[in-house]
Amino acid sequence: MVLFAIFLFWGAGTTHWRRGWILLAALLVARVVCSEAVARVNADLLAEREKLPLQRGQPLVDRALVLGVMASLAGLVAASAADVWRWRLLPQPDRPLAAIGMALFVAGWWLITLALRTNAFAVTVVRHQPERGHAVVDYGPYRRVRHPMYAGLVLEMLGIPLWLGSTAGMLMATVPIALLFTRILVEERLLARSLPDYDAYRDRVRSRIIPGIW
Repeated sequence: MVLFAIFLFWGAGTTHWRRGWILLAALLVARVVCSEAVARVNADLLAEREKLPLQRGQPLVDRALVLGVMASLAGLVAASAADVWRWRLLPQPDRPLAAIGMALFVAGWWLITLALRTNAFAVTVVRHQPERGHAVVDYGPYRRVRHPMYAGLVLEMLGIPLWLGSTAGMLMATVPIALLFTRILVEERLLARSLPDYDAYRDRVRSRIIPGIW
């Protein structure tokens, strides 16, 4: 939360920003609600997700990708704020579109929460987890798409710049989204090698994050 606030208001160059504070408040509420909801069913997952993003057993390419996603997301927040207050690279979206941005942000967190409640193996790094009884999860949102948490992250990445009022930020969001898509491919290769039932699951659930499209 502190880092998010630093990138947000450092990019803006001011703390006198109503939309910035509303976004920060929405993020705080989302994180608290998500943590409470997940703790009721997957308390150990929260402890796993608090570990450092670089871990033993994690492929080297994922180490680079996870750092890239984190850095590009931080850059997206700072650049969107800078665009709103100083750059003004493209015309800003009007208020109804900005409200859609907040709706996307909230919907993204709802999907993330649902995925974390369903999948006890949704840790922050790509690795096989035999010590935790790693198995294929194919119920709940995982019946529709193979990576609902990443779908939520995409909605969040698009919602942040739209709510803040940066059209250019929406375009910049393609960088962390592209890294996220690449990470999905890396993760699926590892899961197919590690979990015997994963190939059958891929045959049943054809879409990764967008039903009927990808």
